[in-house]
Amino acid sequence: MGGTTPRARITAAVARDGQHEFVMRCVGLLGGEMDPALMEVIGGDGAAYVVSGHEGGPDGYWPRTWALRALLHVWDPAAEPAVLAASSDDHWRVREMAAKVIAARMTSSTAAPAALEQLAADDSTRVRAAAERARAKLG
Repeated sequence: MGGTTPRARITAAVARDGQHEFVMRCVGLLGGEMDPALMEVIGGDGAAYVVSGHEGGPDGYWPRTWALRALLHVWDPAAEPAVLAASSDDHWRVREMAAKVIAARMTSSTAAPAALEQLAADDSTRVRAAAERARAKLG
C-alpha cells in the first residue's frame, strides 16, 4: 500500500469489486461496521495503526472520515442517507468531510440545503467554511 494515493487504491478496489459494492462497504463503515480490508484501501498506511486501536481505533473518527473521503472518488446515490447522517456526527472532521461530499456528489439532493444550513452554524470553523463552500457551489 505504501506510496499509493487514496484515489489509486480506491480505483483498484472499484475495478475489482464494483462501484456499488464499494460504496455500500463505505456506507457500512459509516454505520459502524468494521471492515479491515476496506480500511486498508481507504486509510492506506495509517489504517493498521487505527484498526489496532490507536487514534480512537475502529470506533474513532478516522474510519468515518476516510469512508466519506472515498465517496469523493466514487459515488452511488444509495450513499446519500449515510452522508446526511454523517453531517450530524460527533466529530468535526467527519462533519467537514460530509460537507465536502455533499458539495461534490449531492448537487441535486433536496435534503442537501438543510444539512448545509445546519453545518454552516457548526461550532467548528473548518466545518462552517466547508459548508459555506458547499452552499456556494450548490447555489
